[in-house]
Amino acid sequence: MGINPLDFRQYVVRPTLKKLGAWTPSLENLLLGSAAQASQLGMELQCDAGLGVYKIKRELHHRVWDEFLAFDADLASKVRGFASQREFLANPDMELAINLAYSTAIAWGVYALNKAEIPEDENNPEALAWCWYHHFRTDEHLKPEHFLAGYKVLSAPATKNKSATKARIIAA
Repeated sequence: MGINPLDFRQYVVRPTLKKLGAWTPSLENLLLGSAAQASQLGMELQCDAGLGVYKIKRELHHRVWDEFLAFDADLASKVRGFASQREFLANPDMELAINLAYSTAIAWGVYALNKAEIPEDENNPEALAWCWYHHFRTDEHLKPEHFLAGYKVLSAPATKNKSATKARIIAA
């Protein structure tokens, strides 16, 4: 069982993006969809595809630091602030699997590193899927349809009231 999408949105993605000064409804949906596609919101945290809910590979993690965060000390400090004190120093890549806020900040960093133009319409999953496809997908065989399939996980009801649950998760 993965993480409840509404909880992941409200307690991880939104506060992380707000602390980074990067929050928009569209970026929030894009990151939520990226995690849903990658791991069904945490069903598997480590595999060949990468680490954590976003399945970020070690090499990509290092690129975010070396090619993006290294050039903005204040932003790097904010992202480092999400990491744990000891584990980050011993094994920084493990933070991707054990620290949801940190992995969300790095996932945002992947889009920023790639200079992704985040779609303005947060309610357009097809546009979000294309953005993910061009800037984030972690495996070459993946297509926009894979993002859309993962995104549908977000509307899977947690209660008997399907339409109310879907509206709460997608529009929260």
